[in-house]
Amino acid sequence: MGFLEGRVACVTGGTRGIGFAIAKAFQREGADVVINGRDPAKGSQAVEELSGSGGGGAVEFVAGDVKLRSDCEAVVAQTVERFGRIDILVPNAGGGSNYAPVVDMTDEAMAEALDWSFWHTFWTVRAALKHMIPNGWGRIIAMSSVEGKMGKPGIASYVVAKHAVCGLTKSVAREVGTMGITVNALCPGAIETDEMRAQGPSAAESMGITYEELLQTFANESAIKRLNEVEDVAAVALLLASDAGSGITGSLISIDGGTSPY
Repeated sequence: MGFLEGRVACVTGGTRGIGFAIAKAFQREGADVVINGRDPAKGSQAVEELSGSGGGGAVEFVAGDVKLRSDCEAVVAQTVERFGRIDILVPNAGGGSNYAPVVDMTDEAMAEALDWSFWHTFWTVRAALKHMIPNGWGRIIAMSSVEGKMGKPGIASYVVAKHAVCGLTKSVAREVGTMGITVNALCPGAIETDEMRAQGPSAAESMGITYEELLQTFANESAIKRLNEVEDVAAVALLLASDAGSGITGSLISIDGGTSPY
């Protein structure tokens, strides 16, 4: 029996990358898991892979665009409708596009990054708390970034959005700290996920370097001189989701190979 047996988790952006690794870890430990994504084909493939991985929990896919409040609220509502509760929320989806120095950045690029990372986190957290508070138990594991602690030129929209996630995390943790609910943010360093491969080249261009140089820069900035893996992030999420993580809240946890100064 896994130590998340009987728990219900919802992971946005759970069809690939970090979100998929976290969903896999939760399901392996017995949790029922709802994953979200925009592409039903990728959702079906992810469900099939997770269901065949030998874990104990059930897996469901809910299609939706987390940049829309209605879809964020729907994934929480459908998690509760399917499994009767929501115990663990991981608002993992996030990103940006059309990166540029601030002097050249468009309103639309900043708004998209905020919708994708910050507003999506706010909308799903607010919806989940309406169920967690009456139940007297919950785990919220937001997804920030090393850029939620440090600035970086050329990607200010992403940096701003991830800093906002950290601020929300600390505030909500204070609000629900006596209610059996913990609220933390993971701050991974660079990981070469599908999303990184899709958005990294434009980010590198806005910084005046190549994509390969961008990856090497991230590696060089760390103490371990390499990029982390998605499994490194999933392992920390698993701790926070468990009873063993009950004393950790309001924390911004670096998983960046020693890159961030705090």
